[in-house]
Amino acid sequence: MNRAAFGWPSPLFSNTRCLYPGVALAVVIGLAALFLSEHYGAPVMLLALLIGMVFNPLAEEAAVAPGITFSSKALLRAGVALLGVRVSVSDIASIGLAGFGTIAGLLGGTILLGLLLSRRDWQSGVLTGGAVAICGASAALAISACLPKSKALEQETLFTVVAVTALSTLAMIVYPIALVQVGFSKAQTAFVLGASIHDVAQVVGAGLTISEKTAELAALVKMVRVSLLPLVLCVLILVVSASGKQDRARKIPVPGFLIVFFALALLANTGWLTERMADFAAYTSKWLMIIAISALGAKTALRSLASVGSAKLARIGGLTLVLLIASALSACFLPGLS
Repeated sequence: MNRAAFGWPSPLFSNTRCLYPGVALAVVIGLAALFLSEHYGAPVMLLALLIGMVFNPLAEEAAVAPGITFSSKALLRAGVALLGVRVSVSDIASIGLAGFGTIAGLLGGTILLGLLLSRRDWQSGVLTGGAVAICGASAALAISACLPKSKALEQETLFTVVAVTALSTLAMIVYPIALVQVGFSKAQTAFVLGASIHDVAQVVGAGLTISEKTAELAALVKMVRVSLLPLVLCVLILVVSASGKQDRARKIPVPGFLIVFFALALLANTGWLTERMADFAAYTSKWLMIIAISALGAKTALRSLASVGSAKLARIGGLTLVLLIASALSACFLPGLS
């Protein structure tokens, strides 16, 4: 496997010891975020970002910077690759053709709207639209890993993760109450929760406020959205390759982490991976993402994040609201949900 395809800083392989301080810092930040999340119920990704930002001055030190860079790139892509075990063909099949088509339409429409609202900044549009449409922070990190690297993209990614995580937490509290008040059935409520809330944990949390059955159906709808992530990434890779200045006759480069993603999805759906192995891969992916987002937070000063602007926050909020309304309208017409 080509190490560079994973964003691995190849010059650092000559002396891997220089990675240890930065990686250790990212791991400690991740552990602190997980501890606080488990004790106070706050989203772990958001906590990892915020705690990481506190350590920005330390992360810029020469002894720490290489490991932070490694964590924010190589470990991020490794975490995204392991998400392949969460892609389930059976989940897609069980939701039915009408349900799958509706979810795919909501996803595609949200990304398209994100692109339209972003005007000329298509990378920002696909990042925010994809994060809202698919699976929040995880989608934002996966999409960011496929886009050309820049300091502005890092800031935009962090801002998007903070915004979608905060909105997802708010949605977990507000959506179930609102949907019950307007008279939606449990099945309709589950569909809306799964189709509109950004993060998986918040989808399950929102569903459990109504019933376990609601949480199960909501999680199923949500996992269908997650299953569409590789398709979005493939399209994005093609677009980025086509928009580059490289010779069109050259072969389109496919990132190594995306190959691993598909390989794991194939193994998980053909029975080659046991349930225990798949659970371990998903758990490892979660940890790698936490460490990576801790490193991304540490690389970013709060003042630079503030410079992203209120317009982009309004865009993410608007996309979230539109997705909620579209999901609710879809639930009213889908067969079997009334």
